[in-house]
Amino acid sequence: MKNNKIQWVLGAIALLVLPLILQSFGNAWVRIADLALLYVMLALGLNIVVGFAGLLDLGYIAFYAVGAYLFALLASPHLVDNLPAVAALFPQGLHLPIWAAIPLAAGVAGLAGVLLGAPTLKLRGDYLAIVTLGFGEIIRVFMNNLDAPVNLTNGPKGINSIDPIRIGTLNLGEPWHLGGFTLPPVTLHYYLFLLIVVGAVVLTQRLHDSRLGRAWMAIREDEIAAKAMGLNVRNLKLLAFGLGAMFGGVSGVLFASFQGFVSPESFSLQESVLVVAMVVLGGLGHIPGVILGAFLLAALPEVLRQVAGPLQAMTDGRLDAAILRQLLIALAMIGIMLARPRGLWPSPRHEDRLIPDEGAP
Repeated sequence: MKNNKIQWVLGAIALLVLPLILQSFGNAWVRIADLALLYVMLALGLNIVVGFAGLLDLGYIAFYAVGAYLFALLASPHLVDNLPAVAALFPQGLHLPIWAAIPLAAGVAGLAGVLLGAPTLKLRGDYLAIVTLGFGEIIRVFMNNLDAPVNLTNGPKGINSIDPIRIGTLNLGEPWHLGGFTLPPVTLHYYLFLLIVVGAVVLTQRLHDSRLGRAWMAIREDEIAAKAMGLNVRNLKLLAFGLGAMFGGVSGVLFASFQGFVSPESFSLQESVLVVAMVVLGGLGHIPGVILGAFLLAALPEVLRQVAGPLQAMTDGRLDAAILRQLLIALAMIGIMLARPRGLWPSPRHEDRLIPDEGAP
């Protein structure tokens, strides 16, 4: 027990010091850590749907888009500039504070998750994956085309000038000077994202250990048996879709405020597949494994960027660096899954937890 406490304390200190170390190598590395934390949040939400309840969702990135665009519309001049009715009601512009945006985005994304889940209750496996994939693409296409006849999303040009996060008098869009030390905006965002991710980890762990979590896992293992035992499978599935989507909505708000700009390109099918890969690669249903998978797949492209450049130079520029980087990522993922088919950090199996009798041979 004492060793566990020491490990937790050392881990917490490492996470707090990490951006200060990365900052010395350039703000770009801190930005990678910020995006990795956002992906951890997304992976934790998808793990509720895929890992806990066993519902394959390939359109999860749609809820990320819902949260991002909701905050972009309510914390930027876009609606005031394009809708006279809104300009008349809010002459000073819409500037929704973050403490109101997060619960609002969670609620709207959760509702979208329930609406997605309702028509798919009788679907399983590949059929469910195809329907959710279509839902994710529908949302992206809507965001790409809702610029006429009324300009709601500004189409492929996206929405910019989104307000940065403000907590009291602290503006996370500006450097914070503490004595003779300066914390840039990317470092301030890191600490906020870390705080929210820690809360998400605690919440998902509580869900995993609760009666609700065990009911989801019963559905994942055998839906017919779960129904025979008296579980309300329909409501449990809808709850999984809704709760998972709420994580995506909150992540979208944080992403929009961090970037200051959103466009449909950020919510492509590739992003959705990437989040699914994080959950599967780390360890389906195992929270520490999901976190590990999210960090690795979020940071791996940037690390391999340093490898792809020299390889491109070795071929006299005949290979495109971006394509080569994707190839290296794919090869790394294939190698990991061949070596660790259940993920890098899989959930302990029931038989592994059993303690053999002392008299057993």
